Amino acid sequence: MPAKIKITLRRSPIGYEQSQKDTVRSLGLKKLQQSVVQEDNPVVRGMINKVRHLVEVQPAEEKAEEAGNAKRNS
Repeated sequence: MPAKIKITLRRSPIGYEQSQKDTVRSLGLKKLQQSVVQEDNPVVRGMINKVRHLVEVQPAEEKAEEAGNAKRNS
């Protein structure tokens, strides 16, 4: 299973370039304090690098994610 990372939007993209706003949206982030889990690959890492001043990155907890999948599948 590929590694996963948790990305959280900590600062608003208002006042930044449109390309940075688009990058935040393409990561799946819409609201402040919202978190998403993405695969850890070079494409996602490049997007994170572009908006690193707006987001916080942590390793995703595998157990919590598996529990969420089990609930959805039942």
